[in-house]
Amino acid sequence: MKKITFLVFFLFVAFYGQSQALVDLRLEKEMERCSDDEKIGVVVLMKSQYDRMLLDLRAGYCRSRAERRDLVVSELKNYAEASQYDLKQTLAELERCDLVSGPQTLWSANALFFAATKDVIFDLSKRSDIAMIGFDHKENLIPETEPSRPVSSNRETVPGIYQVNADKVWELGYRGEGVVVAVVDSGVNYNHLDVSDHLWDGGEAFPHHGYDVVNGDDDPMDDKGHGTHCAGTVLGDGTAGSLTGMAPEATLMCVKSIDAEGFGGAVNIAGGMEWSVEHGCDLISMSLGMVNSEIPDRELLRRSCISVMDAGIVAAVCAGNEGHIQFYCPIPNNIRVPASCPPPYLDPDQLENPGELSCVIAVGAVNNSDVAAYFSSQGPVTWTNTEFGDYPYEPGIGLIRPDLCAPGVGIKSLDYQTTDGYCDMDGTSQATPCLAGVVALMLNKNPDLLPADICRILEETSVKLTETKSNVTGVGRIDALAAIQQVPTWDKVPEAELAHAEVYPNPTNDRFTVLCEEMTEAAVLSLDGKLAKTIGADGHGSLEGLIPGVYLLRITTNKGVLVKKIVKGGYLTTNF
Repeated sequence: MKKITFLVFFLFVAFYGQSQALVDLRLEKEMERCSDDEKIGVVVLMKSQYDRMLLDLRAGYCRSRAERRDLVVSELKNYAEASQYDLKQTLAELERCDLVSGPQTLWSANALFFAATKDVIFDLSKRSDIAMIGFDHKENLIPETEPSRPVSSNRETVPGIYQVNADKVWELGYRGEGVVVAVVDSGVNYNHLDVSDHLWDGGEAFPHHGYDVVNGDDDPMDDKGHGTHCAGTVLGDGTAGSLTGMAPEATLMCVKSIDAEGFGGAVNIAGGMEWSVEHGCDLISMSLGMVNSEIPDRELLRRSCISVMDAGIVAAVCAGNEGHIQFYCPIPNNIRVPASCPPPYLDPDQLENPGELSCVIAVGAVNNSDVAAYFSSQGPVTWTNTEFGDYPYEPGIGLIRPDLCAPGVGIKSLDYQTTDGYCDMDGTSQATPCLAGVVALMLNKNPDLLPADICRILEETSVKLTETKSNVTGVGRIDALAAIQQVPTWDKVPEAELAHAEVYPNPTNDRFTVLCEEMTEAAVLSLDGKLAKTIGADGHGSLEGLIPGVYLLRITTNKGVLVKKIVKGGYLTTNF
């Protein structure tokens, strides 16, 4: 018996000695606590990642932001499926033996999450295709300051709308019409009169206008109150009395990533984001985040935020309400993740210490006098201890957080316990949907704005509160009117007026013809954008000398540029 005990101990020590680079410390501690047959929730990050330069190049040929979104989602899903194939085969066998349960994929991060025994985790740690195994834990995701305070249903427009000049944007005809805003939070009371008439239509699959990531069902009803209040600040239309929304004609997509106690994890956040993008949202509002987060949580969420940006979607995310308790989470860990992820545009002040980008516009809070709220979390942050290794701090200025600020003190919005009531809340949670509503107004004017354009315009037109970008209030407080005036007019050519082209035969072994009356020139490109062949003025082309595969056919017309795919025989996969 002593020999067996010593052998088990030796293997245990050997395991931890060999897997430090793969198994997160918090997971190690959880494994020490659990029995051998107990399953532990884990998150597995795959090593392999899609070539983002290639993805961006391919997405750049899309004719609209919606088309870009669909392409990126499809490509990342297919990539995750292919790169995870061997691991999923192994997990399926282990699931049949009751050693693993519930494996699910997060395509936005090329990750999986499931529950597994310690022996399984040990075996997985030896795989060469896995970058990191973390603990799928839950924590309080809502950065609350004080409990909500019921207020009257007076017929009024709330002060925050005037503070950011949203009312003046309405006078120009932009009220958010046609823009789908995903509020990823504790759910929404979709029966509240101020939102019930402009909800996302999920059809028979999603009859309650969204999805519950926490419980895995189609009913994202709010059982906490936080999400309903945030949704009202984005698009509450005042039907019940008080006009609370910055974009009162925008469409609400309800996504529940937080339970009734306010708890959730990185998996819930990433799952809510990717479900929203997959089902057609135009922007995301997230008043949630993880404090003192672990490395796997940070890496998972930053991967997801990068994919969301690649899909052409921007996310407004709260900085957090820990600015006054830095003994608990000191700088550079005072900003919650995913607000700690980089913005889609780097301000000139940040270019002193640049790094990679993501979809996140981090939002701080000010009062009605544009004074920073005492609770608003403060930057900078750093990513040097993660797989990304950027934004060094001391030495270095780190990543400046937040990007912008908005009203977040004494904010009146919807009360989830009624269908016609209101309450007050404080927090960067309340500032975030204010900014999201302003983004909805911008997308109302120009639906094809990409995340970098949105972030840049908001920063350049903000009311400056400091000489340079600040780690308390960012570049400044948002100004909806100034932003909308800088948004370029949407000059999209109607589909009926676009040039049309036909390519035949396709696939082909060599020669093909392009039929397009408006064509001025055309060329065959490889998927990385390199010129492979030119097309004659008569529309006749050849793929002679090129290896079998998928190529891009760029057709320039007097009505714009068309991009089609052309396949040379011998290549069966046409997923583009």
